[in-house]
Amino acid sequence: MATSSSRPSALSCRNIRVAFGEVTALAGISVDFPTGGIHAVVGQNGAGKTTFARVAAGLVKPDAGELSINGRNLRFGSVASARKAGVELVHQNFALPPSFTVAEAIEFSLDGEIGLFSRRQLLERCREYLNSLGMDIDPRRRIRELPIELQQAVEIARALVTKATVLILDEPTAVLPPTSIESLFDRIRTLRDNGVTVILILHKIREVWAVADTVSVLRNSRLVAGPIAREETDPDRIGNLIMGVGNHDSISHNNGKSPTRAAEPLSGARRETATAQPVSLDTVLEMKEVCTSVRTDEPCLNRISFEVRSGEIVGIAGVEGNGQLTLVQVLSDFVAVSSGEIDLCGAQVTGLDLAHRRSQGLRIIPFDRNREGLSLTSELWKNWSVRDLVLRPPLGLVNPSKLRARCAESLAEWGVRYNSTTQNAGSLSGGNAQKLILAREVDNTARLIVAAQPTRGLDIGATAFVWSTMRKARKRGCGVLLISSDLDELFDISQRVLVMLSGRIVSEFAPPFDIAKTGRAMTGSRN
Repeated sequence: MATSSSRPSALSCRNIRVAFGEVTALAGISVDFPTGGIHAVVGQNGAGKTTFARVAAGLVKPDAGELSINGRNLRFGSVASARKAGVELVHQNFALPPSFTVAEAIEFSLDGEIGLFSRRQLLERCREYLNSLGMDIDPRRRIRELPIELQQAVEIARALVTKATVLILDEPTAVLPPTSIESLFDRIRTLRDNGVTVILILHKIREVWAVADTVSVLRNSRLVAGPIAREETDPDRIGNLIMGVGNHDSISHNNGKSPTRAAEPLSGARRETATAQPVSLDTVLEMKEVCTSVRTDEPCLNRISFEVRSGEIVGIAGVEGNGQLTLVQVLSDFVAVSSGEIDLCGAQVTGLDLAHRRSQGLRIIPFDRNREGLSLTSELWKNWSVRDLVLRPPLGLVNPSKLRARCAESLAEWGVRYNSTTQNAGSLSGGNAQKLILAREVDNTARLIVAAQPTRGLDIGATAFVWSTMRKARKRGCGVLLISSDLDELFDISQRVLVMLSGRIVSEFAPPFDIAKTGRAMTGSRN
């Protein structure tokens, strides 16, 4: 659907169709994005957002259709052609080599166009370029040494060094702590003001309203609305379009108020405000002065003490990199405890391996579902069956046909969309991959669920499903330790929130939660 704007289109496509085997990823997408704006593309996982971005960037060759950049037809399936036309894509999972310096990473993106140069010239040229973008980054630092928000800034700088006129950012806020999102939005607004057309693949409606000029909605591989000017619609209507609530398909502007609210809390409004609730006196997790001495990518734990009770959701807040990953690794027995004790459901498990801890009822939803939670090249039933196999005696027999049947029953119960239990886990969308992990980890024998960033990168429907799962687990007496960088998420479903800073628990908050106080605790500010 074309916008009514008279401005020329920076990106225009007609009847773009993409299918992967029997799965339709894009079903006849036609859309025009005006030059010089910030355009949000939203939709549930599997709606086709990332496939659309990859088509525009030359990474996916569509089965049919036409696409033009600034009036110039693009040759499909060619990154070089897309880059020459002025299109760059910054992926959600960063692509720059971690061992490169900032200067090397940016120079590498020029594909050898500059020729011979000295290291001093390389550093000076990079420093001038970063300064021109308003980025205060030392070009000598290696990518792996940078905090996540600066890694993203370098990714954007890498994209713009090719003189891109259309910049596509795939889920740019998914990897950022809340304190860095507004800085990203300021950077995006500056790019727009300098003539760059920015297309944002987003999940959270409140972020759309914070930064976008227009919004387009994909659902079930089709464009159902947009681009709609932000001032001509409202968050409720967009939420309903994403979820398919009501009869709002194929609209380009707002014709009235939406009859129901969107599934996601918007602009601080929450569907259900957490209140202090009576919980069982049974303690399912007790950390007693726990310390670690092996330094990983995060600070060591420094005398961590807290407890989680049965029927309680305890949130862990903090700027990423302050020990949250180390905490999960300690609970998983991937990082050893140097002093202190861990009690799980009344048993001392400090020196016990993960299999013993799982036998006590520990279940873990890891930070990175693609690297830690699933084997993407293994079949669905094998990924699901890990929960049984890890507790099986070394000489126990395995019946694959029975495991496949049980897996199918479980995936159906959890609403996972898939074709066959023998397909690889890497073929699932983000939301369905997370549901697969939930189907494996959240069973009737679970006593403590450690959920690390369980909704990162998920759409509002999948997010609501995860939240509902956590609440149901709590109601049946399970304890939940929820680690998240999304304060709205923590405040919405937690009974208590603990703040981690530099490997310590520095504050504890109870409802009604104060976002300002929590934010100050996260940064160590006293103001």
